[in-house]
Amino acid sequence: MKYCSECGNPVTSRVPEGDNRPRYVCDQCQTIHYRNPNIVAGTLPVWEDKVLLCKRAIEPRYGTWTLPAGFMELGETMEQAALRESEEEACANVAIDDIYTLISLPHVNQVYVLYRARLLDLDFCAGDESLEVRLFSEAEIPWQQLAFRTIHYTLEKYFADRRQGCFSIYTHTINANNRAPHAPQEKE
Repeated sequence: MKYCSECGNPVTSRVPEGDNRPRYVCDQCQTIHYRNPNIVAGTLPVWEDKVLLCKRAIEPRYGTWTLPAGFMELGETMEQAALRESEEEACANVAIDDIYTLISLPHVNQVYVLYRARLLDLDFCAGDESLEVRLFSEAEIPWQQLAFRTIHYTLEKYFADRRQGCFSIYTHTINANNRAPHAPQEKE
């Protein structure tokens, strides 16, 4: 950040009085500009024994598979963002069940919130950000072509819970240094 969004004057990075970390501060109007993580909201849509995945038509990770998810917009609830992303990416009509995974990615300043959801019908198709959408059984999941470690983690937990017949809520942190050997290595 170079300029204040309030008055247009240059900002400097410094620790404001009473704070404990550097922030961009306008030396003219004294506005403190806080930077916060981006929230990614999405669903894990299920139909019978299959989950709906989207093949990405955008970067990052073009051509890899993911759950329908994306950045939360201002003025939305978490659930509204997850439903909107399911509609935008997969034209899917879903009903949210429960929050399922909450995953922190401090190295890229993101927090993922993924909900278990039920497809209400099979009237889905690729949205603008997807090349293809498709239902996968556990045996068909393209594990090596999943876009993000968050998706890999969520799907692993889901299939393990489904085998046990009981679903939990999971919190997890993925750092740059705790990558699984088989998981994608690119920035989330």
